[in-house]
Amino acid sequence: MYCPFCNAADTKVIDSRLSHDGHQVRRRRECLVCNERFSSFESAELGLPRVVKRDNTRSAFDPAKLRAGMLKALEKRPITGEQVEAVVLRLVKKLRSSGEREISSRQIGEWVMEELCALDPVAYVRFASVYRSFQDVQAFNQVIEQLKQEISSQKKANDVETKTK
Repeated sequence: MYCPFCNAADTKVIDSRLSHDGHQVRRRRECLVCNERFSSFESAELGLPRVVKRDNTRSAFDPAKLRAGMLKALEKRPITGEQVEAVVLRLVKKLRSSGEREISSRQIGEWVMEELCALDPVAYVRFASVYRSFQDVQAFNQVIEQLKQEISSQKKANDVETKTK
């Protein structure tokens, strides 16, 4: 790695340790020419599939866009930044493990809605209303009724599970 101070090509690694959530390595380096020290960060470069949008255009997957859409739906909801980051990481992992070179924006949207449904039902309805382009109140009612059914079936499953224990 080139030294950022003198552009010398010879630097040595003094210390290495995991950074953040273990997905990066922080390396402390020293230039062999000017003796200045600096840090570098290393992470695995794994390819993410390209996103095929509704109009058949293709673009690189951008986790920042995913996060921004979720944050808009989660605005003024009692969800922490850590919870949002955990969802983004799960979705990125799901994309990588899909093994696909291209994936539709529709599929990504469905995965986001699954995560939001589990995280916060209000955010789920907000996201679904924009994602599915609701045209009237009836569309909202259908999603809310479907959500109520899912929640009641989850409660019944939980009740049965606790009774068997």
